[in-house]
Amino acid sequence: MRESQLAELLERAGDRTVVGERPIDAMLAALPRRKRRRTALVSLAAAATVVAAVGGTALVATPGGGSGKVPASSKSTPNLSNPVPTAINGTGTNAVPAGMRPAGLGHVAIAVPQGWGTNQVRCGTPQTDTVLIDGWLTQACAFPRPVGVESVEVGDGAQELVYKYGFEPDEEFQIDGVKAQRQRTACWTGGAGGPQVCRGIVLLPSTGVWFSAESTTSAAEVDRILGRIMVLPDRVGVPEQHGVTTKDDGSSGRKYADLLRALGLRVETKATDAPGYAPGELLKVAPFPGTMLPQGATVTITVAAKR
Repeated sequence: MRESQLAELLERAGDRTVVGERPIDAMLAALPRRKRRRTALVSLAAAATVVAAVGGTALVATPGGGSGKVPASSKSTPNLSNPVPTAINGTGTNAVPAGMRPAGLGHVAIAVPQGWGTNQVRCGTPQTDTVLIDGWLTQACAFPRPVGVESVEVGDGAQELVYKYGFEPDEEFQIDGVKAQRQRTACWTGGAGGPQVCRGIVLLPSTGVWFSAESTTSAAEVDRILGRIMVLPDRVGVPEQHGVTTKDDGSSGRKYADLLRALGLRVETKATDAPGYAPGELLKVAPFPGTMLPQGATVTITVAAKR
């Protein structure tokens, strides 16, 4: 990876290390020029490298980085000798169970408890039960995941999944009549003295949507989480932002609006002063990406105003 690509990648990750929606008003009140932010993020990359050199962990979980099924922050080998289940029922129900909410992309979702947050992390590590979405995840410090914390990451793109986690399917099955692939649940010793972490992954190849569930409770909990994947023909997920926010030319707002319309969603556009951003650049989306909406529902996007 070239240095310029790394800087841009870290910039995008830094922009999206959030809990729920980005606090755009606070951001705009004290927003530096992008050139200054790039410099700071390159410094973060150097600092993460130093941490790794002295025995800490440094992981940037993004497409094109990392390999294998276990994060680079874990220096141990997955414990595949444990009697870990390799399959889930994957039957789907086309209905969200009571007390749960669907999170997903396209027409594919996973049901999680209503109390789960979105992107609830510290140093990129989940600290409470949460959904992770929008390609924002960056971990640059050795911060352990507490015991009993579950998370599920939602992503789009088989190639991204391979780059990110070294996805290799162990079996195939169907969810609501749609072909799915499963990588068996594996467990490893967490970094920074943390507890054992278990992960399992499911990909629906025809849609490109994937779910990576992690737990510090048990491998069985991972399988229970992944067993709640379903196809919802009458709903569609608010798409991720990171796929259209790669350039500072002001086109991201228009591209994202076009993507929403292609999914059958309506668009309401708001503009706000945003020094340092090109006019028309996408700043915020509401509801947050991953929210499953009925066809024809309205998504509000905030873009940088013309100067």
